[in-house]
Amino acid sequence: MKSVYIAALAAAGFAVAGQAYAADAAGLALAKSKNCMSCHQEDKKLVGPAYKDVAAKYKGDANAPATLAAKVRAGGKGVWGPIPMPPNNITEDDAKKLVAWVLSH
Repeated sequence: MKSVYIAALAAAGFAVAGQAYAADAAGLALAKSKNCMSCHQEDKKLVGPAYKDVAAKYKGDANAPATLAAKVRAGGKGVWGPIPMPPNNITEDDAKKLVAWVLSH
């Protein structure tokens, strides 16, 4: 009986990990399709900040998802240095998905 319980827990763990991997892959694909990776990388500064640095800066900020999604669409400047981020031609829904992926780093 104990082995059945352990097997069930392992299966549930694999299912959750698979969903997380799918969400991560979808976020990366969206970032690539919108040319975000031309200026940003996941773990190092390029033209713009690394996504892990953005996630760290906004960790615990309940307003960050909405604020950053608006900034992705409208562009921004001054937060990460003198180089502005241009506005992006992206739907509000895709901007929210992209920001959720960035903040997951």
